[in-house]
Amino acid sequence: MTRPLTSRKKSEINDLGQKRGEHLQHALKPRHVAMISIGGVIGTGLFLGTANSLKNGGPVGLWLGYIVMGSVCFAVMQCLGEAVSYLPVPGGHIRLADRFVSPAMAFALGWNYWYNWVIVLPAELSAAAVLISYWDPHTSPAVYITVCLVVVIAINLLGVRVYGETEFWFCSIKVLTIVGLIILSFLIDVGVGDQGVLGFHYWKHPGPFAQYNGISGSLGRFLGFWSVLINAAFSFIGTEITGIAAGEARNPRKTVPSAIRKVFWRILLFYILGTLAISVVCPSDAPDLSFKAKTATKSPFVIAIKAAGIKGLPSVINAALLTSATSAASSDLFTSSRALYSLALNGQAPRIFARTNRYGLPYLSVIVSILFSLLAYMSVKTGSGTAFGYFANLTSVCGLVTWSVIGCLHLRFRTAMQVQGVSADVLPYKAPLSKWFGGKFFSYYTIGWTLLVILFCDWSVFLNGNWSTSDFITNYFPVPFFGVLYAFAAWRWGGKFRKAEEIDLHTGLQTIIDNEVEEPVPKNLWEKVWAFLS
Repeated sequence: MTRPLTSRKKSEINDLGQKRGEHLQHALKPRHVAMISIGGVIGTGLFLGTANSLKNGGPVGLWLGYIVMGSVCFAVMQCLGEAVSYLPVPGGHIRLADRFVSPAMAFALGWNYWYNWVIVLPAELSAAAVLISYWDPHTSPAVYITVCLVVVIAINLLGVRVYGETEFWFCSIKVLTIVGLIILSFLIDVGVGDQGVLGFHYWKHPGPFAQYNGISGSLGRFLGFWSVLINAAFSFIGTEITGIAAGEARNPRKTVPSAIRKVFWRILLFYILGTLAISVVCPSDAPDLSFKAKTATKSPFVIAIKAAGIKGLPSVINAALLTSATSAASSDLFTSSRALYSLALNGQAPRIFARTNRYGLPYLSVIVSILFSLLAYMSVKTGSGTAFGYFANLTSVCGLVTWSVIGCLHLRFRTAMQVQGVSADVLPYKAPLSKWFGGKFFSYYTIGWTLLVILFCDWSVFLNGNWSTSDFITNYFPVPFFGVLYAFAAWRWGGKFRKAEEIDLHTGLQTIIDNEVEEPVPKNLWEKVWAFLS
């Protein structure tokens, strides 16, 4: 007979539900967490995925779409920041969904999240093949997919310390690249290059909005703008990786709030200014924006630089974008393996996947996630650009489902605090507007917007003559998939939400606080710079 939890030896299982041989290593330094949160998901969505957004939505549609989804991303991170910084358990929001909502919600969220990241991994590898074909359109994409995959696997199998360090440098390259591209784009706009002063020329010709799939009039322009939202979601999905990384950070109750506080400025700089820069230097009717052909699909930035007659730089930029795709793929493998690990800790996946080696690596979870990366070889037959589009649509909706659950678990978290009389002053991170709706403003904003975008993510397929089976499946499949997962878990463990007065806000908290260590005082200029950025 299984002994009750309270009678087990501490060496067998701790108050976070982990047995011996199931512990992650707390090896991520503040600068690692900071840089992962800054650049961990700056990848092909911004550099390459904006091509489709510009083509379908036009320059103004592109910019407005990213502003809207940027606000949703900001709201999600406020919800996540409050909950995860208060209780940074291994598995992040997946474990918290169990504690704050229900086991069924944690099961559905965890498997949806794992599926999301094992699918987006092939998307990033396919994008890498797109980028490399810029130089060599004749070699099979399988060759380049294999090279990138070997690098990604090596980074993850060498442990979280190596992952954190490589991501630090990869993200540094991405951040410098996007900042440089934004500056260069605005220089091109004011006259640097063969085209002369552009101003907002492309906002007028071919126009501020595009006609989506040839649908004329206001409906076509609106559908073009709306299609940007799902593409923009692909760019933003992954910012919540900070919540997963918190379980392997050294001082998560300090480093997570620091990272969350800078989210607004990162969204403004990288995404809002980035898409504005694209909109003024690249026309929405540029032929290279098409994702239909098997040939390389260029980044809008590269198209603009070539049009400006700047020699040599497009290849340099493409190389930086290739680094970006490899970095994003590494983050995808890291996140998917930790999602499977957290499901195993919850008892909602075979317990063997919670097993770690002496370096704290959940190696079996990593290996299983690696197997799904082989889906990237779909691009060999379908074309890298086409495969990238399929994967992007699937992962966007999966990610939005995750965001809606984060809003839900934050809503339950705040409700439990109110009912149990826990003051918001105990939160290591308190979101702005925390007095609105009892601290639940961002919960409602997140849930409302994500459900709206999911519901109408591809409603244009229902218009006469516009039906596409592949588009319908890739856009809407994640919704019934999540429903089936939840229904199974509700049958297995019960689907009722936990009562607010019964939600556990305290177990494991003291252990986390006791394990915190003092960070060393910065000794030189380099360390002071990163201490400031962290």
